[in-house]
Order: sequence, then structure tokens, then C-alpha cells
Amino acid sequence: MLENLTNPALLFFVLGILAVLVKSDLNIPDNSSKFIALYLLFAIGFKGGHELAHSEFSAEILYTFIFAILAATFVPIYVFFLLKRKYTISNSAAIASSYGSVSAVTFVTAITYLEMQNVEMGGHMVAVMAIMEAPAIVVGVFLLNRYTEGENQFSMLGVLRHAMTNGSVLLIIGSLIIGFITNDAQADEIKPFTTDLFKGFLAIFLLDMGISSGRKLGDFFKKGWTSVLLALLFPLVNGTITAWLSGFFLTEVGDRFILAILVSSASYIAVPAAMKIAAPQANPGIYIPMALAITFPFNITIGMPLYYNIVLLN
Repeated sequence: MLENLTNPALLFFVLGILAVLVKSDLNIPDNSSKFIALYLLFAIGFKGGHELAHSEFSAEILYTFIFAILAATFVPIYVFFLLKRKYTISNSAAIASSYGSVSAVTFVTAITYLEMQNVEMGGHMVAVMAIMEAPAIVVGVFLLNRYTEGENQFSMLGVLRHAMTNGSVLLIIGSLIIGFITNDAQADEIKPFTTDLFKGFLAIFLLDMGISSGRKLGDFFKKGWTSVLLALLFPLVNGTITAWLSGFFLTEVGDRFILAILVSSASYIAVPAAMKIAAPQANPGIYIPMALAITFPFNITIGMPLYYNIVLLN
């Protein structure tokens, strides 16, 4: 954990939170932040696709995809039924979708963590991340539709289309395909951009995430501690169980660790965009801070070393 906490990228995240606490005017321009986010998704997708082109399809890869889809379906179901007695149906569905979906930024940080351990992951894990976005949103919208009285003012097909064409999802899948069909010589030509600059951009992006998280913490804590405890419990349970279960069908440490990170993470980009359409009455002041201000910091500080060691021990 100490080694993880001294990672420069994570320290920049802490710096972002500190800047908010001391009321500094430090800020990353919106356009710059969006560009860096797009760059990270592009680099991950392209490198993952190129690695996937050199990988042989195996039973383990198939099992990984099946487990990922099942997790993205089951997690929002159990979260929804656990929450619906305390929260409104709309808030329960939004929170459930968030924790069933994945965080691309957590995924990026996890790759850096693996590099610190000199452990590699399979290129197919990028595709696994991309495929986990939509199922959780679909399940959340279905549960919302099933348990909401009256006629809902949204199109199920429209929400699904919005989820699949979300910018982050489209870019990661598109980059994955482009990386897959690109030959080695062509990939080497842009390697300085896709590889050498990656960690620097990640550090700046996490600084921006720290600032965003810090701004949401104050108002969020005023709403009570139940959401805080749940935002810690969900990733802990999901990540720990996945890290353990993955040992029954996977052998590669890197792939098992990344799978645990994906299942334990929570979306604060794709899901909020979809929920604006499907559940406009859901309070984004609850489900976005849960994912961004609580679960994300927990995963990158405590979760990663915890899941990694569970993988090593099992």
C-alpha cells in the first residue's frame, strides 16, 4: 500500500483534493481535461487492440468475457434490491447501474499499478472493460421500468443506443479495433505518443480527478454516512470476491487483478450520461460522489494492493 501511495500519479490525485481543501484556485481547463481523457482512452484501446492481435484466443479468454458480462448483470441487481428500501427507485437504479458498470480511469490507474509490479495483462482485458459498460445500464433501466409506477417518459431503445454510442465507449472500442488491424511497423511510428507520454498525462488527469472529487466531498458528507459506507462496501465485496473466484478459471495474475478492479469499480461518466435520460429524477449528488469521491479513491489506495495480494495468495 505504501508503494502504491507514493506513486506520482496517485500523489497528484491527493494534491487535487488538497487544493480544494485549502481553497486554491488551481484548476485544469475543461477542454484540456477532456482532451487528456480522450487521449488516455485512445492509448489504452490502441495498445490493447495491438496486443490482442498477437494473442491466441483461448478458453480462459472466453471464460473472462462470460464472467465479466455476468458480473455486470448480477452486481446492479443485488445493489438495487439492497438499496430500494432506503432510497427511491430512481436513485437505487442509478446507483446500481454505476456499480455494475466500470470506471475507465480506475482501469488506467490499475495498468500503472501492474507496471510497478512488473506484471503484464492480456490485451483482451481492454475489450472486457468495454463490454461491461452497457449491460449494467440496461439492467438498471429495466429495474427502474419494472418498479416505477406509471408510464416512464423515456425510450428503452433510446437509452440503450445512448449507452452504446457514449463517447468513452465508442472511442475505446474504436481504438481497440484500429490497434488490432495495425501492423507492428505502423504501431511503432506512434509509440512515443501512445506509450511514452502516457504516465505524464495520467498524472495530470488524476490531478483533475482529485479536484473534482474534493469539490463533491463537502456536500456529499452532509447527506449522511450511509452512502459513504455503501460506497466503501460495494467495491470491497465485489473486488474481493472476484479476486478469489477468478482463480478457478484464470491463471494470469495480471488478468485476474484487472478483472477484480473492473468489477469493483463504479462508473461516473457513462452511467450519469445515460441516467439523465432514463432517470432524470435520480439525484446525481448521491450516485456520482459515491463513485467518484469515495469508491475511486478507495480502489486506487486500498483496493488495488488488497485485490492484488488476494490474487497472489489464491
